[in-house]
Amino acid sequence: MAAQTPHQGDRSTVPAAAAVSRRRVLAATGIAGVAGLAAAGGAVARDAFAQDAAPAADAVAFRGAHQAGIVTAAQDRLHFAAFDVVTRDRDHLVALLRQWTAAAARMTAGQAAGGSGAVGGPAQAPPEDTGEALDLPPAQLTLTVGFGASLFRDAAGRDRFGIAAHLPPALAPLPHFPGDQLRPELSGGDLCVQACANDPQVAVHAIRNLARIGFGTVSLRWSQLGFGRTSATTRAQSTPRNLMGFKDGTANLRAEDGALLEEQLWVQPGDGPQWLAGGTYLVSRKIKMLVETWDRTSLAEQEAIFGRTKGSGAPLTGRDEFDRPDFAATGADGRPVIAPEAHVRLAHPDQHGGARMLRRGYHFVDGSDGLGRMDAGLFFLAFQRDPRRQFVPVQRALARSDVLNEYIRHVGSAVFACPPGVRDAGDHWGRTLFG
Repeated sequence: MAAQTPHQGDRSTVPAAAAVSRRRVLAATGIAGVAGLAAAGGAVARDAFAQDAAPAADAVAFRGAHQAGIVTAAQDRLHFAAFDVVTRDRDHLVALLRQWTAAAARMTAGQAAGGSGAVGGPAQAPPEDTGEALDLPPAQLTLTVGFGASLFRDAAGRDRFGIAAHLPPALAPLPHFPGDQLRPELSGGDLCVQACANDPQVAVHAIRNLARIGFGTVSLRWSQLGFGRTSATTRAQSTPRNLMGFKDGTANLRAEDGALLEEQLWVQPGDGPQWLAGGTYLVSRKIKMLVETWDRTSLAEQEAIFGRTKGSGAPLTGRDEFDRPDFAATGADGRPVIAPEAHVRLAHPDQHGGARMLRRGYHFVDGSDGLGRMDAGLFFLAFQRDPRRQFVPVQRALARSDVLNEYIRHVGSAVFACPPGVRDAGDHWGRTLFG
């Protein structure tokens, strides 16, 4: 994996001198043995975890102007979860967001979700951490939260928590696109949490513990495991390939894009309600690929469908992956070299007034469908300043004309407003919204 470095507008990597990993915690407590812990009433474990106050070397700082996990160098693994809020009590919801924030700050620093951890609390009480990541480093874990439109008003139009007046106009339901086969159980949600890490168990541990903490206030609506990033979010990363074998996200926004991020990614003052300034919008789409059909398609046809060569990723009118596609170029037969229905033509920023998104999706393989076909594809994630001006026009063009639609099905969909980052120890997710 390419080296991962801090970039403007996101989190910096913590110096190695500050490192105290979970493995050192184990070394401090494990040699005492179970009998020793019992005799001391768990004091040894509690003392060890109390010393684990500094984040490990491969931790990504949790606090900042923007949430981590957006322009952070994309990690290799994902556990994404959408939740329904089951309480009717606003205070309970705000209390949960405070608890989640505290737990997220600890886990991203390589610590247990709660103060006494998995082994340091009373023996007769449930632990404050589930323990499966006890001996693992932070693995550059990031946790990113978002709010769905249904948090502001439910399906009946009720103002659930007194925040309906703060619903951003851009947090609107996505339109129905031709070809959509959306499943309600894979769509929507009041809240979402995106956990990205370079170890799948670290990402799963994070979501599991947030769900545990939220019991009685939220319930898990749907979740998705992902592997192998499908885009580069920094210039230090090479462009990865999707499960169809093509390089994906060549024109993606990158952390180093500076002013372009302000223009295309971060919500600006005056865009809508002030609570979201410095935040962004997230669109998720679960896209199933008909890989068996694709695998029986000729190379020439595959390249014509994408408008790029499969090997280098160059547009059919160029030699290098990053060459600008020449949509006016014609072949000897007078027809466009890049077909009007080619994916690169329909999705390219040049066709949409320069609109761009920051993609950080992942592959998924969820077993088979019982008929010998893989249940596999792309879990698409894209952050942007306004989905109405970015994702929606691009997807509308793709849904109407892209030949690639013969090989894919959109089965899940959601859109969330991601608030700005947690500034300091007194701040928490959603403070700008709930006060």
